[in-house]
Amino acid sequence: MRPPTIKDHDVRLYSTEVLERVWLTDRVFEIRLSKPSTFKFMAGQRIRLLHRAIRRDYSLITAPSDPTLALCLKKIESGEYSPILASAKPGTQLSFTGPLGYFTYRPSGRPTVFVATGTGIAPFLSMVRTGITGFTLLHGVHRATNLYYRDIFSRAARLYIPCLAAEAEETEDRESVFRGRVSHYLAEHLPSGNYDFYVCGRQEMIRDVTLMVDARFPSSLLYTEVFY
Repeated sequence: MRPPTIKDHDVRLYSTEVLERVWLTDRVFEIRLSKPSTFKFMAGQRIRLLHRAIRRDYSLITAPSDPTLALCLKKIESGEYSPILASAKPGTQLSFTGPLGYFTYRPSGRPTVFVATGTGIAPFLSMVRTGITGFTLLHGVHRATNLYYRDIFSRAARLYIPCLAAEAEETEDRESVFRGRVSHYLAEHLPSGNYDFYVCGRQEMIRDVTLMVDARFPSSLLYTEVFY
């Protein structure tokens, strides 16, 4: 179901400028942009940044009420757009269209499970910043240093489960993380029941989680957003 408050015909072209950039790791950064006064969006939606013939979609990590916009993305050395954003200086002028997408929170009487890999955590951060709490969150990353915004999610979630693919660093508490993929956690540890699953990340992960939900939680609802 598509939310009725923002329609496809509301998508417009906007101008913005780079305000600042903060590196979260050696490859992942947060970039903050000015917010056009007429731009409105819902938590979980994305914008499409434009540069010549390049078009790239990025989920917003700010709340709709925040005075600025922000994105969390990974610098891909061979990519067309992320290296540009990774080196853009404050004051750089950009254009975008939006808002785009329907990956928005829909309250229900069922428990909510957020599932993300890597920077696919972005739309959930926007949701949390609007005041959403009490969910279960599985965040799949390679190492604990890639658990972006861990403190924010730990405070908002009923249950926050980092799912690490690599061996833990010596300083990481082995009892506080799950060793394996997010789909493995769903298969082995999530109790039976009916849930609302919100899944954002790489297509392969979404496929694996969808199969797991169909098999173990067939009466649940599933919302997905592919995130590269």
